[in-house]
Amino acid sequence: MPIADQPARDASSTASVAELVGLLDLERLEDNLFRGYNPPESWPFRTRVFGGQVLAQALVAAQRTVDIAAHSMHAYFLLGGDPDAAIVYEVERVRDGRSFATRRTVAIQHGRPIFIMSVSFHREEPGLDHQLDLSEPVPPPEAVPGIGDLPEAVRARLPAPVLDYWMRPRPIELRPIGLGEPRSEPRRMVWFRAGRALPDEPALHRAVLAYASDMTLLEATTVLHSTSVLGNEIQAASLDHALWMHRPFRADDWLLYAQDSPSASGARGLARGLVYDRQGRLVASVAQEGLIRPVTPSWTANA
Repeated sequence: MPIADQPARDASSTASVAELVGLLDLERLEDNLFRGYNPPESWPFRTRVFGGQVLAQALVAAQRTVDIAAHSMHAYFLLGGDPDAAIVYEVERVRDGRSFATRRTVAIQHGRPIFIMSVSFHREEPGLDHQLDLSEPVPPPEAVPGIGDLPEAVRARLPAPVLDYWMRPRPIELRPIGLGEPRSEPRRMVWFRAGRALPDEPALHRAVLAYASDMTLLEATTVLHSTSVLGNEIQAASLDHALWMHRPFRADDWLLYAQDSPSASGARGLARGLVYDRQGRLVASVAQEGLIRPVTPSWTANA
C-alpha cells in the first residue's frame, strides 16, 4: 500500500512513533561511540528497558559506521536495562570487505555490558531468489479487529495482564489473529506496523523492524499452556535474538509476523518468526530463545 494511501492512525500512536524515532536518533560521542536514551516516564510499564529498544538502538549505532545495508544481526541480552540511565553503545569495526562488513556493538550501563550484538552488512547484488510461502490463508489486517474492537465476550476471556498488554499505547500497532482462541499447535500470527508514516530512510525502517521483532514473539512458547509471559506465573526474559532481513520493506505498512515455537523445555523456550509484507513477500526471519521459568507451584501444562 503506498504510504500516501494509508489511513490515519490515532493520536497516541502518532505521538509514540515520534518518540520512537527520537529514541533511534542516537547521540554521537566519538567515531565509534554513541549514546541512546530511554522513553519518557509517561510510557506505561517502564520498569526496565524493552529489549527491542536495545536491539534497535544497537543496530542504529552499527549502521552509522558503514555505508551498506544490514542483513543479519545476532544478539545476547546479558542484564536488564535501567530505564533511568542512558545507554552507551560502543561499536567495533570488525571487518570492511568489498561485499560484506561486520560490526560488533556492546551496550553499556553503569560501567557494565548489558547487551552484545554482531551485525553483518552486505552490498546489494543479484542472485538466486526463492522463499517459503505461507501454508494457510490469512485474513488481511483490515479484517482483523484491533483490541478496542474485539467483542466483549472475547475480551472477557483474556487474563487481565494479557488484555492490559494489548491495550497499552505503543508506537507499533498490533493486530493479533485469533487472540484468546484455543490452539492445537504452538503457532500464532500478528499483523503489525508503525503507528504513523516514517521517513523514507531504509536504515530507520530496519531499526523499527528490529524494535518490533522483540514484541509478542516469546508468547509463542506458552500458547499451548495455561500461562503467559505477560502474567505473574512466568519469569520471562529474552536471552538471545537473531534477525535476518531478506528483501526491502516498509515498517510503516502492514507486516505479518507468523510465529511458532519448535521446543520448550528446561525453563527455556525457542520461538521463530517469519515476517511477510502485504504482497506475501518474505522480508525477514527471526529466532529467539527466552527464559520461561514457572514461578508458582500450581503451574501445570495444558498441552
